[in-house]
Amino acid sequence: MIAGYPFDLETREVEAAMRGVEPEPIRGACAQISGRWYPVMQIGAKVTGQDRRDFTSAEVYRALISLGLPCRPTPPAAS
Repeated sequence: MIAGYPFDLETREVEAAMRGVEPEPIRGACAQISGRWYPVMQIGAKVTGQDRRDFTSAEVYRALISLGLPCRPTPPAAS
């Protein structure tokens, strides 16, 4: 459930949606997709087509974890 709507997402669909998308600056929860870290709100907006005001980062975070994507509550340390 994201923004009160059920979404039947698959990992490959999320990866395809984010392909070629430049990650925004990370200030909180994030997920790694195809080797790049993205803010969960950016992923949620791109994958669902919903306005970011309509869902919470916690909803997207839970959905991404359930897909088996690496997630962090805070940005990873710069390498």
